Amino acid sequence: MSNSLNAIFASLKQAQAELAVQNRAAKDNALAAAAAEIDRDRAAILEANARDVDKTRKNGTKESLVDRLLLNDKRIDGIIEGIETIIRQEDPIGRVQAGWTLPNGLQIEKVTVPIGVAAIIYESRPNVTADCAALAYKAGCSILLRGSSSALESNKALVSAIKTGLAAGGGIADAVSLADSGDRDEIDTILKAHGFIDAVLPRGGGELIRRVVENARVPVIETGEGNCHIYVEPSAFQSDNGLEQVIEIILNAKLQKPGVCNAVETLLIHEDAVNKLMPALAEKLTGKAELRCDLASKIAIGLIPPVLELKDVEDEDWETEFLDNILAVKTVSSCDEAIAHINRYGTKHSEAILTNDLRAAELFRSRVDAACVYVNASTRFTDGGQFGFGAELGISTQKFHARGPMGLEALTTIKYLVTGNGQTRA
Repeated sequence: MSNSLNAIFASLKQAQAELAVQNRAAKDNALAAAAAEIDRDRAAILEANARDVDKTRKNGTKESLVDRLLLNDKRIDGIIEGIETIIRQEDPIGRVQAGWTLPNGLQIEKVTVPIGVAAIIYESRPNVTADCAALAYKAGCSILLRGSSSALESNKALVSAIKTGLAAGGGIADAVSLADSGDRDEIDTILKAHGFIDAVLPRGGGELIRRVVENARVPVIETGEGNCHIYVEPSAFQSDNGLEQVIEIILNAKLQKPGVCNAVETLLIHEDAVNKLMPALAEKLTGKAELRCDLASKIAIGLIPPVLELKDVEDEDWETEFLDNILAVKTVSSCDEAIAHINRYGTKHSEAILTNDLRAAELFRSRVDAACVYVNASTRFTDGGQFGFGAELGISTQKFHARGPMGLEALTTIKYLVTGNGQTRA
């Protein structure tokens, strides 16, 4: 297996050298052909995905995680639309960010260039395969894709279509490769590929991310878990439909797609808002989600509907990314207490405040430590497609190079071009 990966590393490095000098038109034509091939191969891709889904369900995986794996016509349409959005974006490579002339006459330009060869190690979602391949190609990078064994058949079908399409469009098919043995040792080989892999991106649960960060011998662009919060202030109910809007946002953030990193996991409610919000929210969540409540929010619910799943919250719930139809609830006495809770237990991903108090909104924005901070909106918008990037490499929760949804810019670095006419340093 190691020899096979070493051959792939060498091929990716050579392909990236060729891709780095391609102009925008050439890259866009190749990506358009790849999107068209995915469309043509739709039936084969869906058949491969059905095999993955069937195997995963037989293993007893919960449905919220099966949903992350599932492809259908609508989701394939979304993959194609994402590639088309990337095609429409400006080419980030070769852009002069700044330029100046020194007193000695040297001319300096700061220019955007590709990072080089990227590797992404990810779980479940086969759409990540196409998203990352397209982003890397447009950014002039070759990429090694290492998905989870649960999505292996889906990923093989997608990568086959992408490579066929790139070649048909006059592109460089070897710029995209899939590590497809399914062997966990593959990850260790990738993480030690110093000199071949210029950056590795882990995208998945906490265990995967920690494994990559702790064992990599190559640079890591770190993504993070999504222990996300929504904090509700009393002022959020001031408008005529305030209560309905608050509930709609919470339901969207929890139920629209619970198995993803930008779904809300903990609801923080100001003590002056809990009696108004909790009975109505509990009614809406009946039969749809389990609530894990502190004493004040439990009392506020009052007469519990017979089918409502209600449990007492435990301390470990505050730091848990449920990825399921479970919502922890905590009552707080102030915006300061909510912020302190978020900064202690949050994963620096996506946090939201629902309020009509401008000072509280600004306090929350300035003091919450997260990649994305929302006022009066669902956390579910933290996504490269929603942000207009077409797709994303992942959500970075680190504080350097890239943060938040990572699009084309995350796969670029800079080069200084210095032009002289004989200058020497004294």
